This record gives sequence, C-alpha cells and structure tokens, in this order.
Amino acid sequence: MPKVSLSFKDKFYKSLTNNDSTLVVGLDIDDTKIPSYLRHDKYPLLSFAKYIIDATYDKVIAYKPNSAFFEAYGLKGMDQLSQIIHYIPKEIPVILDVKRGDIGNTAQRYAKAAYDDLKVDAVTLNAYMGSDAIIPFCEYKDKYQFVLVLTSNPSANQIQTYRLENGEYVFEHMAKEVAKLNDKYLNCGVVVGATRPEHVGVVTKATPDSFFLIPGIGAQGGSIKEVLGACTTSKNQCLFNVSRDILYASNDKDFANLASKKAIEYRQEINKYRHS
Repeated sequence: MPKVSLSFKDKFYKSLTNNDSTLVVGLDIDDTKIPSYLRHDKYPLLSFAKYIIDATYDKVIAYKPNSAFFEAYGLKGMDQLSQIIHYIPKEIPVILDVKRGDIGNTAQRYAKAAYDDLKVDAVTLNAYMGSDAIIPFCEYKDKYQFVLVLTSNPSANQIQTYRLENGEYVFEHMAKEVAKLNDKYLNCGVVVGATRPEHVGVVTKATPDSFFLIPGIGAQGGSIKEVLGACTTSKNQCLFNVSRDILYASNDKDFANLASKKAIEYRQEINKYRHS
C-alpha cells in the first residue's frame, strides 16, 4: 500500500503528544558561531544541524530552518538545507522561515518550491500584498501558513501598531484578514512576537482557530508567562520559537549537550504556564 503522508496538523498533534512540548527550535545556523572544528567539514551547516536535531528531537513541537542562513551560501547552502529538512524525523513538523509575499503567479512558484521540492510542512509569509500572496500556499490543504501579523523587531512599530481611522491597529486588521482565510482554508496561522505581550490577546481573540508562531523569547527577552497569560485561546496553540539561545549555548565540543539542556529548560518553562 502507498504510504500516507501526514499533514502539518497530524504531525503537530503527534509531536505534542509524544514530546509534551510547544517549543520550536529555530535553525538559524551562522557558520561563524558554530564550533570551530565543524567549520572545516565539507557541509558544516548540515553537520552542526544534525548534532542539534539529535540532541533535541524529543523535546520540541517543530523545527524552523531559516532559509536566509542557507541561501547565503548559494547552491551548497540550499543543498544543506534540503538535507537538514530530510534529516528531521518525519513525525516532527518543519516550518520553513522564508517570509514570502508576492503576486499570485509568483506565489504559486514559491509554494511549489517549499511544498513540492523541499517538502516542508509549513512556511512563514508576508501578506503586505494582500491575500493574492497567501492563497496559493493555502491551496496545499495539508500544509500550514504562518502569516506575519505582529513581529518582535523594534521597527515593527513604524507600521504594525499604526492606528487606522476605525481605531484598529494595522496588525489587528491583518489578524482579521488571516482569520477570514483560515475560515475558508483551515490552514492559516499567525506570527506574533513575544515582545508584544500587551497585544497578544488582541491577536488571539481575532484568530481563535489558528496556531500562533511566537518568536522573541530567549535572546530577545520576551516573557513566556506574559504571552500565555494574555492568550485567549488554548495555550497549546502557542508555538514558542527559540534559536540562538539553544543553538549557541556553547561553541565548544559540549554544544549539543548544552543545547539539549537549554531545550529542556525552555520546555519546562513553557509547560509551567501551559499546563496551569
């Protein structure tokens, strides 16, 4: 019989059950920060990623490789990205952080690259051009889209927290548009930064049936307690991404062991408030 491929949601709930975790490890691999003895490998990004995955696969809900860190090395980098994606255990979702956002026919090609070629389970998207940029991804029914709504970077305030004439924030309007897409396609979530806890409730209230990808804890200083305290939906819908604090817990030969310990610490911290 042909093998039945698992959808993003299938993998999410399987991983949630197996690992009791909503921690996402971001694979933003900077070869200047990995242990020096790995930099001389033929495929240093891949070698480093394998150690990280082996040390954390039973502690996470998903992995999030950031495409930019691989695109920077051209074809060799993209080859390593592909190999890393295929190295991740099949029951764990892979969220490709690409923040794509372009007109329909271009978005179709981006979606094909992510879902048919790299075979990831979800992507991050930028909806500044409207739903035309999102729908081609949504048409892959078993996949999932995380749309930028309220990001953790300081300059996000220049646009995202701008007030519209009706009193809504721009990010609030965006969240409502994502909710409309999710009502139709059932596979649209949002990115909301942990550094914006005062606005998390607005986003979760606007998109109650979505998953939330939450960067900004760890190196950026966001509070898990404040985010989950503000969340108006199931806390299981909040996926907390940590990259640097886990990847670079050490740059010596003990890096994988310390990455594992960091992942355990973050899972425990998340679960303390997730289960309360």
